[in-house]
Amino acid sequence: MKGFLNFFRDFGRIFKALSKDLDMYIEKDPVAKNKWKVFFTSVSLHGLIAYRFANFFYRYKIYPIAYIIYVLSKILHSMDIHPAAYIEPGVVIDHGFGVVIGETASVGSGTLIYHGVTLGAKNVTTGKRHPIVGKNVMVGAGAKVLGHIYIGDESVIGANSVVLMDVPPKSLAVGIPAKIKKTNCPSSNYYDLNNTINSDFVI
Repeated sequence: MKGFLNFFRDFGRIFKALSKDLDMYIEKDPVAKNKWKVFFTSVSLHGLIAYRFANFFYRYKIYPIAYIIYVLSKILHSMDIHPAAYIEPGVVIDHGFGVVIGETASVGSGTLIYHGVTLGAKNVTTGKRHPIVGKNVMVGAGAKVLGHIYIGDESVIGANSVVLMDVPPKSLAVGIPAKIKKTNCPSSNYYDLNNTINSDFVI
């Protein structure tokens, strides 16, 4: 009976998580003013919704349903988010085409991920092999974050960078392979619509 109640309680938490996701989309997208418009028109949000349900069924070992949702989402949304990955509520995937998030990856709340990002592995192995991305991180378009590494809270990963090492909190990592270019520069500094585009964010 307790397991049955937990199942439905956890199912209800999906909608709380989606509400936080939607709130963060509104906060981090300057043109997203209407929640319902975002809900019905954002393909990347729909991909995140599909992940939330696939993850729920995966955690309860209902693998056929989890993988059906996963495969359909890949086809419909052009995003590959493994149902076993851990994505906290309140994550934004902006224009999610080409985003790949591996099985053992985790992403903290407030993180903004642009299109073409890969949170992948460096080699085929068992166990933890994907990145741990902290809270309020910004990952630029086309960036590849590979291996069991940690990306600290409020860090910025430059567009098209290839990150193979840990990144300290509030740091800017840019390049192939990525190197730390700045410290003590929280991601909020780069998400300031009143400033011009910061050239440090691209390579």
